[in-house]
Parts: sequence; structure tokens; C-alpha cells
Amino acid sequence: MPAKTQKKSTFKLTYATMFNPPEELHSRYDAQLVKTRAALGQEYGMIIDGKEVKAAEKIEHRSPINQEWLLARFQKGNADDARAALAAARKAFPKWSHMPWRERVRLMRKAADLIDKRIYEFGVVMSLEVGKNRMEALGDAAESADLIRYACDQMEANKGYLVRMGRDPLKGYTASNVSILRPYGVWVVISPFNFPCALTAGPAGAALVAGNTVVMKPATNTPWTVRLFAECLRDAGLPEGVFNYVTGPGSSIGQELIDNPEVDGITFTGSYDIGMGILRSFANGRYARPTILELGGKNPAIVSRKADLDRAAIGILRSAFGLQGQKCSACSRVYIERPVYDKLVTRLVDLTNKLVIGDPTDRSVYTGPVVNRSSYKDFQDFCAELGAAGGTFLTGGKVLTEGALAKGFFCAPTLVADLPLEHRLWKYEMFLPITTLTPIDSLDTAMKLANDVSYGLTAGFYGSEKEAAWFFDHIEAGVTYANRPQGATTGAWPGFQPFGGWKGSGSSGKNAGGVYYLPLYMHEQIQTLIK
Repeated sequence: MPAKTQKKSTFKLTYATMFNPPEELHSRYDAQLVKTRAALGQEYGMIIDGKEVKAAEKIEHRSPINQEWLLARFQKGNADDARAALAAARKAFPKWSHMPWRERVRLMRKAADLIDKRIYEFGVVMSLEVGKNRMEALGDAAESADLIRYACDQMEANKGYLVRMGRDPLKGYTASNVSILRPYGVWVVISPFNFPCALTAGPAGAALVAGNTVVMKPATNTPWTVRLFAECLRDAGLPEGVFNYVTGPGSSIGQELIDNPEVDGITFTGSYDIGMGILRSFANGRYARPTILELGGKNPAIVSRKADLDRAAIGILRSAFGLQGQKCSACSRVYIERPVYDKLVTRLVDLTNKLVIGDPTDRSVYTGPVVNRSSYKDFQDFCAELGAAGGTFLTGGKVLTEGALAKGFFCAPTLVADLPLEHRLWKYEMFLPITTLTPIDSLDTAMKLANDVSYGLTAGFYGSEKEAAWFFDHIEAGVTYANRPQGATTGAWPGFQPFGGWKGSGSSGKNAGGVYYLPLYMHEQIQTLIK
């Protein structure tokens, strides 16, 4: 009797679809979790010029879920290691940049395929070192592969960014004019802890597809995920020195990567203060160099009296407390028209109180720990400040220390009402599971408040279609959503919702995972030949 052909799943994992995954995702994650746990405590080197490099000092990498868990040991690199990585990238640049772009695309697509094949290893590692729940973690890895593929798609669609221009009207001569985008040289990518895979692979992938060579430095809290990405580049066959992976403190190895004149361009994702410092530091070089910054947000959701309140409640909840609010796109403030304020707040409180908090590798858990002790303390300090200012804690407002939670950095998802609108925390990015709510008398008032911040990353709206059109026309943000239950302000995906910000949220005005991003990693040359 012939075997039945198994029907191929049509499910595509994104941040919008992750809420109802096939059972296979859970079973394969669980199997990988057993393997990864059995291998904890290993030492990993840096990768410089294709070689494993060890440092004299080591970093003990422990989990925010339980500080007794030693995940691995990494290298405490220094300025000398940064210089060695930059030198390796410089040496590799001529060959890589002159490689036919189709060959670079082929190698990078191979790296993306390896991320897919290893997605459960990525997912488990991110749960353990970041505190992401399993679906958020798997989504981060899947997005990384799609970001690389999107860069490859754009290079192919634009045929290597070579364009024949007009011919000069010269008598007796034939003119040929060609515009071509060419790589800058050595590119540095400094990535954050919250999306350690996607926000390394996205910019590094674009830089590499464009023909630059790369030095990658992960956040101190997430060296393991970026090491896995570096292994995908290595195993895909990228030549030695084309990519380099270094680890260590931002104050030493990171600062050298920022200050060194060998750097031709940099992509940094992180805090506004550090990003602006990088921008100013780069401006002190011999000439202007590209600086691509994504610097966080203070993202609003506006809810009209005409909104579907069930849709608004679940969308706000997912964006406020996904990854414990540690997203630059997190929904951290909500403006609700007064006639529906009480009804929506009741729904939000009910949904928040149902969130399961604990070890994020557990299938039932939605909310894991914050990333480190510093964030844990910040949460307590912000809650004290909110309370002193007159804020009412509708949920949360405390750290969780019962049982096993005492060994990690667990904070209760927190909704705050009655905070005076002039208070600084309406405009300050806390980067924690804290969201402030207020009633407003009109949408015009809500829009004024929504735009009255230094940031302009993401924003959400719930209301009628006519109101949504008004919202899109007036909101000052780079990524905007209307009537989205999958997330009020979060959930961008390459090729669908390019991700980037206005004002203090970004420097380039172009969004990652979109049609205008890849050219940021190249500069234009006009080639004129007269015959």
C-alpha cells in the first residue's frame, strides 16, 4: 500500500502569525531545548580573519531566567582585538567587493538557508540569554533570514544597481555614462540585546550583499545568538575576513570600533544617548561617513470612540508586554477617547492579569524576565517614581520573587493610570513592561500628545477607516498601524512593513527591510567614457 504524501504546511512564521503556530514548532523547539541544555557551559571564541581567537579574560554568560545557570563563557575582547578585526576586514575588502554581485547573493542566500535549518537552536538560545518566549525567539531568527533574502532580492531586482544614463550631445564623439552603486569598505554593526539575531543579520546582511566587509559586535548580554549567526556566515562559505565577530565591553572594544578611522560606515541599534554620541564621534573624522542609527521610541496608541475595543485591547497588550516591553517598538503610552476609556481599561486589565509569567522556554509562558539586573532595578525605580507622581497601578508595579522567580529578573506587566500628562515618563523611553494610559477628549488632542516627543518610531490607531486615514496623514512616525489586533505598534516584517523611525528614532529616513534600505550601504559613482 503506497505511503500517504504528507501535506506541506503553508504556515509562514512572522510576528503577525506567531500566535497560532503548527504543533511541529513546539515539538521541535522542545527537542532542541533538551540538546542545548545538555551542552551549557562551553567556551566560545571570537572569529577574526576566519580564525577562532581567545582573549586573556573571559565573560561568564548567565541567564536572566535563573542567574545560577551558566550558559557559556565568551571572550572579553579589547581594543587590540577590534583593530585586528578591522584589519582583517580591510584586507578582505578588495576581493569581496570585486566579486560578481550574483556570487555574493548566492553565498548570502546560503547563509539565510542555514539560519532556517538552525532556527530551533537560535530560538532556544535567545530564550535562554534574552528571556524571549519561544515564539518571539523563533520569530527573531526567521526575520533574520528574511532580512538577508530581502537584501538579495533588492540587489537582483535592481540588477546590481548599475544604470545607464543619457548620452552627452557631443558632435564627433560618442559618450557613455553609467551610474553604479559601489560598497564603502569596512562596515561595523553594533547590535542590541532585544533582537540580537535580526538586528545583527539585517544590517550585516545588507552590508555584505552590497560588497562591504563587516565587523559585528553584539550587546554584552547576547553574544551567543550572534555567534550562531557568525557560524552561519562561516559555514555558507564566506571568505576569511569578510565577516568578523568580536565580543567584549562597549567601553573598550566597542569604543575602538567607533573611534577607529579604518571604519567606513556603521550601523548601531540602541539607546538615543549612545547613538547620538556615535553620530557626533563619526562627525569628527576626516570626512563624512554613513551612520545608520535606530534609536528607540516612545510609541503611542490612539483609540477612538468608534474602535473595536476587543481588537484594540489585544493589540495594545501584545505590543506593550511582548518581550517584557523591551522593544523599541513597544506600546508604552495609550490615549483613549473618554466615552470608551473605562470599557477598554477593564479589558486591558483583565487580559494583563491572565498573562503567564515565568521561564520563557515553557510553552505556556508569555512573559519572561527582563534582560539583566540593571533593567530589574530600573523597573523598581520607575515604579517608585510613577507612584510618587500620583500614578495608579491598575496591574503590576512590583517585581516577582516567588519560588524560582527569585533567581531571575521577573517584573509584573504594569498598567498605570492617572499619571499627570506633564510628567517626564510620558516622553521617556523606559524599555520595560510599563504602559501609561489616559482618557482624552478628542482625537486632535491625542494626536498632539502622540507627536509631542523626540521620538517617531512606531504608532498605532483603532477607529473607523476614515479616522485611520486621518491618523496616517498626521502621525509623525516611520511605522504606523491601524486596527491591528496582532500588535498596536509592533510586528514589522521585511517586505511587508519596513522598519525605521523619524526624528530621534533614526538617522537615515529609510526603513530596514524596505525598498530604499540596501542603497544606504553603497555610494554612487558615475563612469563617463568618451569615444
